[in-house]
Amino acid sequence: MSRSPTSSSATSADDLPNAAAAEDVAAMTADEAARAHAKLGEEIAGHDRRYYQDDAPTVSDAAYDALRRRYEAIEAQFPELRGMDSLSEKVGAAPSAKFAKVRHAVPMLSLGNAFADEEVEEFVARVRRFLGLATDAEVTFTAEPKIDGLSCSLRYENGVFVQAATRGDGFEGEDVTANVRTIGEIPQRLKGADVPAVFEVRGEVYMGHDAFAAINERQQEAGKPLFANPRNAAAGSLRQLDPKITASRPLRFFAYAWGEVSEAGLPADTQFGVIEAFKRWGLPTNPLTVRCHTAAELLAHYRLIGEQRAMLGYDIDGVVYKVDSLALQGRLGFVSRSPRWALAHKFPAQRAVTRLERIEIQVGRTGALTPVAKLTPVTVGGVVVSNASLHNEDYIKGLGGNGEPIRGTHEGEPVDIREGDWVVIQRAGDVIPQVVAVETERRPADARPYAFPTLCPACGSHAVREEGEAVRRCTGGLICPAQAVERIRHFVSRDAFDIEGLGEKQVQAFFEAGLVKQPADIFTLEARDSAPGALTRLKNREGWGETSAKNLFVAIASRRQVPVNRFLYALGIRHVGETNAKRLLRHFATVDALRETALAAIPPGEAHPKGNEAWQEITGIEGIGAVVAEAVVDFFGEPNNQAAVAALLREVTPEPMEAVASAGAVSGKTVVFTGTLEKMTRDEAKAMAERLGAKVAGSVSKKTDYVVAGADAGSKLAKARELGVAVLSEDEWLALAGAN
Repeated sequence: MSRSPTSSSATSADDLPNAAAAEDVAAMTADEAARAHAKLGEEIAGHDRRYYQDDAPTVSDAAYDALRRRYEAIEAQFPELRGMDSLSEKVGAAPSAKFAKVRHAVPMLSLGNAFADEEVEEFVARVRRFLGLATDAEVTFTAEPKIDGLSCSLRYENGVFVQAATRGDGFEGEDVTANVRTIGEIPQRLKGADVPAVFEVRGEVYMGHDAFAAINERQQEAGKPLFANPRNAAAGSLRQLDPKITASRPLRFFAYAWGEVSEAGLPADTQFGVIEAFKRWGLPTNPLTVRCHTAAELLAHYRLIGEQRAMLGYDIDGVVYKVDSLALQGRLGFVSRSPRWALAHKFPAQRAVTRLERIEIQVGRTGALTPVAKLTPVTVGGVVVSNASLHNEDYIKGLGGNGEPIRGTHEGEPVDIREGDWVVIQRAGDVIPQVVAVETERRPADARPYAFPTLCPACGSHAVREEGEAVRRCTGGLICPAQAVERIRHFVSRDAFDIEGLGEKQVQAFFEAGLVKQPADIFTLEARDSAPGALTRLKNREGWGETSAKNLFVAIASRRQVPVNRFLYALGIRHVGETNAKRLLRHFATVDALRETALAAIPPGEAHPKGNEAWQEITGIEGIGAVVAEAVVDFFGEPNNQAAVAALLREVTPEPMEAVASAGAVSGKTVVFTGTLEKMTRDEAKAMAERLGAKVAGSVSKKTDYVVAGADAGSKLAKARELGVAVLSEDEWLALAGAN
């Protein structure tokens, strides 16, 4: 799943039926849809950052999925908005700096989530549609419990265990080999003659209920903090720097997938068949994994496992469905966040009642004011909860994005949330705390409606709410300490410059001491620290010493060269997350080229882009629409940003992005698909082109290399002929790409 900052109509869509949401979207104008689409994009990107990067999620799985459902409903009604970066979702948390890093040969992606039976039925139907199968055609699936643990990849060479890594951010994880060797049921050598020379087994490290109770009993006896739940205990145990501590904690493992496989290939042509091979090789697999042939069978197994859940002896938070045929999995492929051939069906949330003591306002990197409920601590599903997200001021008032009540009414008015209220807390998806209801009959007589602040609590500047927005933002900009610190924290975060030793506390301290006010200051810190007349050397500051200061300077120096897409992402441009940064830099290659094009998109003397060729080039990139383009143009058009980027470029050197394909007839070419293709779907064609290193664009321009025209091609074909762009039939494209 994924996440976002203060919410809007979309957040409240958690309680809004899909049909009602679709009806609401159908009534939108194009301008209203574009604003809502952009707003949702920012929400999703913010939730992604807090969940995967900061380890501080603020909304539930269900609330996040509601954001995404509304986003998709808008795109279905207004397809020209499709492809915004805000739908790019992080795969996982960045790897810890405590461990060596392991680059995954095959990315470890996350799964899409479902919470309702209808979503499972739609998943099955969507698989058939994508494959072009009849509605009654049989497709076999596997269904397996979704273990609530820590994802891990085990590498075997010639059957011998050689390395283990956590999922990390999906592309790079933590090397936990020594610790995994202490897990008794993970074999050091695989059995069987059909084990490939190189094989990466993937699965979940977890802790059983009995072991969890025992470890917390030992923690209590030793006067140490208790673990919140078995997953946290398993993650903490696996990430110990001393393998002896890991060995003392009884971890277990279930194998359910694989990564890199040598040329000998897999031992079977189905998901279920490979899992059976795992068992033959000596790997632990889950006995509740079964094959199903219809959505009804999948749902029946989901309910059966749900009934057995409390008696399993380990935590699960749902059931995972996968297309069984590996050939069909290959055809279905992936979207940016997850495979199309798999889905995680989550169990319902767990709830408890407690008192909301007060509402606090947090100010985020973009100036968004986010209300947080401070609660009398309560245990929900085995976890002590003391904070919960309230999303935005409309959510506190009990209103959805369409102005309708989201928690019913009381005395004819929407049920709002007040300090002193008794509230129902939900951990949707067994993870994220959220206020879902108010017990109005227990409301204190002196409770008053909450007055959302109109001044920023961090700097005192006006906090304004633009028309069509649910988020109230501080206008203080660079003078607001909350925003300045958050911008620097984002810059050094692990998905951006990833500077080891420069965490949240250090950024805050450096900012308050006046040492780091903007990103470029990080790279001049050592020179200023060692300059004659420096007031206080870093090594002499509280909490620092000669070794720690030296280590920080080494870490900073090691980041003077970073991939150019990470450089762009680190700048914190609105709507430019990791995926859009890659899209932009795959097209422009350098920050200078992007900056020059952005500046050229604003005609001399004008404040906004007017649709000239530079503007069209940016918006013509697949997945980059007008909202993202305007954010990029506005960012590079701001003199303060120009000065900050120029200062940064004097200190660091962005490196070219890693190529998708090193060679090939279509590598580096810009391709546009139009019309109806016969041998593959449009999505399959785009996915294949991107795998081969081509850039897939959504519109035709002078820089387009090929237009692949299927049946009933229209305006894009006409534009290609007008510009003299090479036009290929589907067969000609497949021959050029080497797919025939």
